[in-house]
Amino acid sequence: MTKGALALLITGGTENWSPARWRERFLAVCPERAVALLPHDKIDPAAVHYAAVWKPLPGSLKAFPNLAAIFNLGAGVDALMADPTLPDVPIVRVADADLTGRMTEYAVMHVLIHHRHQRYIDACQRDRLWAPPLQRAASAVRVGVMGLGVLGRDAADVLRRLGFNVAGWSRTQKAIPGMKTFAGEAELSTFLGRTDILVCLLPLTPATRGILNRRTFSLLARDGVLDGPVVINAGRGGLQVESDLLAALDDDTLAAATLDVFATEPLPTDSPLWSHPKVTVSPHNAADTDPDAISVYVAEQIARHERGEPLQNAVDRGLGY
Repeated sequence: MTKGALALLITGGTENWSPARWRERFLAVCPERAVALLPHDKIDPAAVHYAAVWKPLPGSLKAFPNLAAIFNLGAGVDALMADPTLPDVPIVRVADADLTGRMTEYAVMHVLIHHRHQRYIDACQRDRLWAPPLQRAASAVRVGVMGLGVLGRDAADVLRRLGFNVAGWSRTQKAIPGMKTFAGEAELSTFLGRTDILVCLLPLTPATRGILNRRTFSLLARDGVLDGPVVINAGRGGLQVESDLLAALDDDTLAAATLDVFATEPLPTDSPLWSHPKVTVSPHNAADTDPDAISVYVAEQIARHERGEPLQNAVDRGLGY
């Protein structure tokens, strides 16, 4: 029996993430099926049963009448979900161990940078100044993780094992043994009020867009052992209101921010975030996972589907992630 074809609809990417490299990967891990990189390769739309995508052009997926599943080649599905013509088939997001581990590395690294006063120490080194700061125990620092999916849970678990006082917040109630959790708008203020370092790993949905705003920043704890509250956003750029963020940094509502994602990417060269003394900028690489691992992950998911097994990490369209 001829296996359903796989169509690749991929926009942009550096050399290792380029559409041509994705074609090479999928030809290697799916040798038994036709793989077509669109719009460059020719293929009968009716033969396509699977699509692997990254920011496909709106309307492009409706061309396949026998589509059985869509595989998003990244953790965030907001660009895909914005297409009003998206076929009513399962959408699978990437959630492999490599991606999770890299995101946890990023979150833990930047929590530690703020906790251990690394930016101050860097300035002392530059000025040849021997002036060690008062260093509190990790248990004195309250970390709040927004988003308790696979990524948020793993980051929270590692931070707890390092000794930080960790709590979590999500849109819907999540029970995590050994950790205080909060849920929904009704408990957001309480969660923020006990948080010194806010780590945001939320998906971008209509309900979460702009959640990192002036009100959120103003509700963060003001009685902590740090110089003031800190925000770390490695979720999506649309979660933050950048004008509110800059204003909060300028008036000391926030002591610092670490940002991996932005409303416009690449971050424009004239953005004040580049040079703000309280901001650390990284180029959306917090969880820049191994694309070779992603292609294997997708091939394994397709094999599961064809064996009649359920797809893993399917998106809940009602929730948007």
